[in-house]
Amino acid sequence: MNQSKCLIIAEAGVNHNGDVNLAFKLCDAAKASGADIVKFQTWKTEALITQNVAQAQYQMENTGLQESQFDMLKELELTQKEFRQVKEYCDSIGIIFASTADELESLDFLISIGIPFIKIGSGDMGNIPFLRHIGAKNIPIIMSTGMSSLSDIELSLQALKEGGATDITLLHCTTSYPCAYENVNLRAMQTLQDTFQLPVGYSDHTLGNTVAVAAVAMGAQIIEKHFTLDRNMDGPDHKASSTPEEFKKLVHAIRNTEIALGNGEKVPTPTEKEISNVVLKRIVAKRPIQEGQIITSEDICVKRNDTGLSCSQWDKVVGSIATKNYWIEEGIE
Repeated sequence: MNQSKCLIIAEAGVNHNGDVNLAFKLCDAAKASGADIVKFQTWKTEALITQNVAQAQYQMENTGLQESQFDMLKELELTQKEFRQVKEYCDSIGIIFASTADELESLDFLISIGIPFIKIGSGDMGNIPFLRHIGAKNIPIIMSTGMSSLSDIELSLQALKEGGATDITLLHCTTSYPCAYENVNLRAMQTLQDTFQLPVGYSDHTLGNTVAVAAVAMGAQIIEKHFTLDRNMDGPDHKASSTPEEFKKLVHAIRNTEIALGNGEKVPTPTEKEISNVVLKRIVAKRPIQEGQIITSEDICVKRNDTGLSCSQWDKVVGSIATKNYWIEEGIE
């Protein structure tokens, strides 16, 4: 993914609760927040999971239900027709639609309606046949790396490249909802970049905006963060998601951080140059100096002044011949 600024993804995920009208509202809220992309998750439950797999602990805590993952996901599933409507709605309001495909049929469907990249969730790390299929699509790829070691990531990258993938961005993330600060390990994002020489970003599951903004300062080209209309809604991911107001603040903070990072060139700014005229210290006469006199260190001193040579020219001034008369505290030219 090549972009001049950080790509900010509002991860709506499954926070539509299986209601396409709620999905439309999430698109509106993501657009209003300033997100570049609103992203969902697309699957057919029967192709994704067997029927008796238990929910993760956080899912049970957040839903308050003891049902299987299959039953939970079936209730959250949107149809292909509904996703087509969501994509068309995003086009109409001017925000980019994306979605993570969790199995082959959904992947091919998403490609058919137009997606800017293929997003691979952490759950498909090491899914060799799926990754090879994705690699053959000649579409930019963003791959989350939760629950993975460097060797796991290397194996997955190999499968993608075997399929033909060339444009891959890795997202560091910790698969924990919400993720405690001590489990973030943000420096691992730089480890990914150094190890694999690929663009990197951060998929944030922490509460608040601190870590995501820090990731941008550390070089993240993509920030993905879960997004909900209301954290008190029923569902597995709402409690670890940002509200629209929080997400708007995140976007603002990221854009300000990008501005503050600058271009890395260390030179005085125009404002500094203006201030330097009255703040930087200059060489001035400590006592009257006569034209033609050899200037000694006892004749001059350093003070703030709006005329005179910079104090960095001290050694050049000492021992030189005065070209004019100088009064006390007059800048030496």
